Amino acid sequence: MKQRVYKTFTAYLWLTLASAVYALGFNWCYAPNLIGFGGITGVAQIIHSALPWAPIGTVVILLNIPLFLLGWRLLGWKLLASSLFATAATSLGVDLLAACYSFPPMDPMLASVFGGALIGLSLGMVFLQGATTGGTDILSYLLELKFPHIPIGTMLMFIDFVILSASVMVFGNIETGLFGMVALFCQTKVIDGVIYGMDKGKAVMIMSPRNQAIANRVLEEIDRGATFLNGRGVYSGKDMEVLYVVVRVPEFHRLKEIVREEDPRAF
Repeated sequence: MKQRVYKTFTAYLWLTLASAVYALGFNWCYAPNLIGFGGITGVAQIIHSALPWAPIGTVVILLNIPLFLLGWRLLGWKLLASSLFATAATSLGVDLLAACYSFPPMDPMLASVFGGALIGLSLGMVFLQGATTGGTDILSYLLELKFPHIPIGTMLMFIDFVILSASVMVFGNIETGLFGMVALFCQTKVIDGVIYGMDKGKAVMIMSPRNQAIANRVLEEIDRGATFLNGRGVYSGKDMEVLYVVVRVPEFHRLKEIVREEDPRAF
């Protein structure tokens, strides 16, 4: 029981920290430089430009209410509670920081890169705790139920692209959307780094009569292990040996060189 309470407390502590990072990234980099923002926050940004008296964070909460009501069955109560907390904390953090301090504008490219990195770090922390920040995350899942042939990631990117396009028309400056796309790219890379780690690798399957020689060189020159798998060609029906190797990304080019040197016809 104590362990579960401690785990829950730690998770919500991380969500609170992530919300603070989110508020800093948005108020420091996005808002003062009029950089387009995807998701529900981007919609709130557009509404705020038309209705300056409407705080962005409050508008985000109001727009998220119907989405949470529609998606609570899909999310489940546990995920719903943490997602509601994350959404409320980020939205209130944005408004609170904006009320306390107004950040001056900076170079838009710097704002796009660092803003995307900060928002990506924040969202990565939220996702690691098994929560979402609501908005287009939920909307993409709901739309996938209607259009199951479209991947969720594609749906989410399409929604953000539409919102960024709208921000271009609202702010009357195409650079708003272009810098927004730069920030979105940085955001995605940081999220992947936080969730999956920076030490990425590639899994490679090699089919060649020279697999033993290739495996020996991989072991000696790249200092990586390898595994032989038994396979059978669908067309030929012949049994074959498949070499399975996992290498880091910088080592992938050297692995290709070894394979080509041993057997230029290897697959």
